[in-house]
Amino acid sequence: MTDSNLVFPGQEVASEEEYLAAEGTFAEDGVVYASQVGELVLDDDNCVAKVISPNPPNVLAVGDIVYGVISDVRNTMATADIAGKEGVERTLGGDTYATLHVSKISQGYTDNVENELRKGDYIRGKVTVIKPALQITTKDDHLGVIKSYCSKCKTEMVISKKGDGLFCPECRYATPRKLADDYGNVKF
Repeated sequence: MTDSNLVFPGQEVASEEEYLAAEGTFAEDGVVYASQVGELVLDDDNCVAKVISPNPPNVLAVGDIVYGVISDVRNTMATADIAGKEGVERTLGGDTYATLHVSKISQGYTDNVENELRKGDYIRGKVTVIKPALQITTKDDHLGVIKSYCSKCKTEMVISKKGDGLFCPECRYATPRKLADDYGNVKF
């Protein structure tokens, strides 16, 4: 038998003596609480309590592919404002910052982040660490810069003829980058 009704975060929904915490719930001191707004489902057959939300929160996990914009570049690391997760239309809630260490940028050796990324670059990365701070990598071929604008004239940059960086068709400025294999073909 299954019983259900609407619950809110922090609301007591069951006892751990009867039900285990599952999706949308958490347990503390023997009590199961709702962690999101949704429909409470007390599944007697499996002895679990879960809250099913029509609009669940967008929570990141290790291995998720994320999209962001480089917000700062230093010699050994960059930070990015993460805006979304691949396969999910809903944006991430609040400010989500990730760090990208120089050793996690490309498969080859690089000793300076500015040789691979620039402030304002749109990137695709993979989550490697969630806590204590969000960390991402762009080492795979499909990861890296997916869109960039010229730092001099703000024209969208194109892949250089050599394929190893970017070139501005307007002011002819060229710069190296760690490009994703589908640079320029990603739809926002």
